[in-house]
Amino acid sequence: MKVAFEQISPDANSSFHLLLTPHLSDVFLWHYHPEYEIVYIEGANGTRHVGGHISRYEGSDLVFIGPNIPHLNFDYGVKTDHKKVVVQLKENFLGEVLWQAPEFAAITTLFERARSGISFYGQTKLAVGEQLHQLAHLPPFERLMQLLAIFQRLATSTEYVSLQGEAVSTTYNLTEQQRLKRVNQFIAEHYSRRLPIAEVAAIASLTEAAFCRYFKRMTRLTFTQFLNQYRVNQAQKLLLVDSTVTEACFACGFESLSYFNKIFRRVTGENPLQFKKRHLS
Repeated sequence: MKVAFEQISPDANSSFHLLLTPHLSDVFLWHYHPEYEIVYIEGANGTRHVGGHISRYEGSDLVFIGPNIPHLNFDYGVKTDHKKVVVQLKENFLGEVLWQAPEFAAITTLFERARSGISFYGQTKLAVGEQLHQLAHLPPFERLMQLLAIFQRLATSTEYVSLQGEAVSTTYNLTEQQRLKRVNQFIAEHYSRRLPIAEVAAIASLTEAAFCRYFKRMTRLTFTQFLNQYRVNQAQKLLLVDSTVTEACFACGFESLSYFNKIFRRVTGENPLQFKKRHLS
């Protein structure tokens, strides 16, 4: 999956860059940058796509992403009124020496864990989300102190999941990003029916063999693996609005209930009925 390099500079009188609800819901921005990034979004249901990890978030999401991990903008495709806070900063945003202080030991460990991407949940997500919203209203010094307090809270939280993202080592061009956007939009519109690879390859303007090589090389997933993950994410939404397992299976393009159960367990770690009962209870 080819990604665009994003150039980022700190804000004036600041050691980091702060973005508030950039309104990119209609933009498919598969990108990476050498800066760390905290993203908090609320009032939305969307796709969490970080490296090879694909999942859904419901209502809100809080993610800390390390350098050069390709990711999709978290508001892509969101149609509801939502709020989003993004903080982007270099690893040495406080200088090289300051990080060596023992008081920063937990935060240093957090930054190492973020190199694979981390998703936070529970009270950590709610509390840090509120702290992030306050940043824009604080003077520069207090804003920095608040950010350090946020890092310390994240560093000591047990409410997190590693996303296992991997950094890219090469830059990519706009043509490849647009190609990926066409493929992603095609999947979003047609995932509920059978999707032959030859048909998708034509959307990408590649031969079938070239498309398979391209997709596997850039996503570390085969097209079938990617499509199955996407379909499972859609099935989870249907199960949460009281669709039966059978209804969710066939509505999301699976042709066999046994295969749906197998793939659902592989992606989520539990079968569809367990997922439905656990969330609806």
